[in-house]
Amino acid sequence: MTVLSIIDQGSGHFIIDGDLTFSTIDKQTVKSFAFLNAARHITIDLGRVVCTDSAGLALMIEWIKYTRHRRTQITFKNIPEQLLNLAKLSGFDKTSHFAAQTLGDHTFEPQPFTETI
Repeated sequence: MTVLSIIDQGSGHFIIDGDLTFSTIDKQTVKSFAFLNAARHITIDLGRVVCTDSAGLALMIEWIKYTRHRRTQITFKNIPEQLLNLAKLSGFDKTSHFAAQTLGDHTFEPQPFTETI
């Protein structure tokens, strides 16, 4: 297990280092979304994620919901294959956040926050 770290690169760019799993994502990780307020456009590089599971996908979805609510743009780079496969299983691969991984580096306008159950 590799500890989860969020590394601030400045100007709204962050690197996620370590595992995005049930054992590394705790209540503090979920509550500490303050880094998502650093800029109007946030870029999260997942290239240093070692291992992931459905908790990693759930955390990414929470980040997306949070930034939509705040009308902030969020882009993910270097999404691990494991996360892309989980996104495909749940249908999230069709959203702009995951589709951008295969379409190249695009900027998407934030959408109004809507929650579906």
